[in-house]
Amino acid sequence: MTVIRHSRPAPVRHRHWPLCRRCSGIALDLGSARTRAWIAGRGMVLDVPTVTFPGTGAVHPIQRGTIVDTPGTARMLDRLLGHRMPRIGRPLVVLTAPVLDGLAFRTAARTAVEVLRPRAVLTVPGARAVALAAGADHIRPLLVVDIGAHLTEVVLLADGAVTDARRTALGTGDLGDGTPPELVTEAVTGMVTAMLRQDRTALTRTALRRGILLAGGGALRPDITRDLPDRLGCPVQPVPSPHTAAVRGAAGLLAAAHHHPSVTGAV
Repeated sequence: MTVIRHSRPAPVRHRHWPLCRRCSGIALDLGSARTRAWIAGRGMVLDVPTVTFPGTGAVHPIQRGTIVDTPGTARMLDRLLGHRMPRIGRPLVVLTAPVLDGLAFRTAARTAVEVLRPRAVLTVPGARAVALAAGADHIRPLLVVDIGAHLTEVVLLADGAVTDARRTALGTGDLGDGTPPELVTEAVTGMVTAMLRQDRTALTRTALRRGILLAGGGALRPDITRDLPDRLGCPVQPVPSPHTAAVRGAAGLLAAAHHHPSVTGAV
């Protein structure tokens, strides 16, 4: 009797960044005030104002969570990142996006990011990226409050997915000149209260008992972090380095994608 032995192909040895040029990648957080980028193998390389210079002075191509100038955003990305791209291979891009109005943002962002010649573009809700950066338990319901310069989002996550969200075109950049920080905390309180009233499940109440995860530049302001727990009646926990949490969470997803079998070639 003849025995035929089937040998398995040798596993593909996957090189680590930055040696794995085929798997080069970028995590991007495009905010209305700041643009942050994390490049595989190099870490955080950008934390700069979101601005472009078309020849008539500085222009802000992203305003309050909306890309209002897609070509300008592309020019900005080319100026900031074009010379940093590897000569070999095309990068995988993981991009954070606002939860609400996300489709329009993702469409415009994907068009702008084409200037970097990406292999693929993956998008992740900013609140989910924040939770990933904080190492939060994704099984239990979680409320994430992201107070940016010109946009504030309140997002309810359950099993890692967005189940409810609210937003207001208000942020820390609007404070000053007599505008009190209470304006932001009142807006957050109003959005959380609306969630509670409209939630027919116990998810929002359960998340509040757990406490709120706070991110964005607002988490660096003591006048906001002191006021919010009193107004909401629950713990409020700022994430470490809250202003860069979203891009760091996107970088974590980028690293996970790097080891995925579809990338490594492993069975």
